[in-house]
Amino acid sequence: MQFRHELKYEINAIDAVAVRARLKAVCKPDANSKDGKYFIRSLYFDSPSDKALREKLDGVRDREKFRIRYYNGDTSFIRLEKKIKRGSFGYKLSAVLSADEAAALARGDFEWAKNAGRPLLNDLYTAMRNGGFRAKTVVDYTREAFVFEAGNTRVTLDYNIRTGLSSTDFLNPRCPTVPIKDNTVIMEVKWDNYLPSIIKDLVRIDNRRQGAFSKYAACRAYD
Repeated sequence: MQFRHELKYEINAIDAVAVRARLKAVCKPDANSKDGKYFIRSLYFDSPSDKALREKLDGVRDREKFRIRYYNGDTSFIRLEKKIKRGSFGYKLSAVLSADEAAALARGDFEWAKNAGRPLLNDLYTAMRNGGFRAKTVVDYTREAFVFEAGNTRVTLDYNIRTGLSSTDFLNPRCPTVPIKDNTVIMEVKWDNYLPSIIKDLVRIDNRRQGAFSKYAACRAYD
């Protein structure tokens, strides 16, 4: 597995305007974006004791979490993802789901996944069967992504983060959501073997330190 370096910064809207302008001068927009941005809807899974949430809040170094997501309201392409964290390094496994499969997982119907012929679905099946994992909440946000070829570098700005307030109505475009507290902007910087110095300079913001912000944790704060 090719683990990637990952850094997160919690910034404000004014910071985002400055960073966006600088990145546009040297980076390409993500090929899948529309007008430079796209909408992401995710549905996160967790155990009855909130294992994934607690590990994040407690700062556990090595952890994993499952989610399913789609983009720009298009439910014809849905992915199951397993995010693996090892300190400041991250890796993501993914598998394609049909809308019917995603709906089944969202309502806790998972026995079919055992024989679906996709290793990642087998992993989620085990977590749901043995660990009691179930869908917890919808998480919505808008993303702007900037790509720089050297270092396979990617910088994203995530904002308009909204929580489904424990709703798991993942495929319903009218699923009610509300903004998280403070309505912050999250800047993520990811790269493979090295971070180009030009990107390091472009994303530097005075008085902003690396953090460990979790959109999932922020959206569970209302539970």
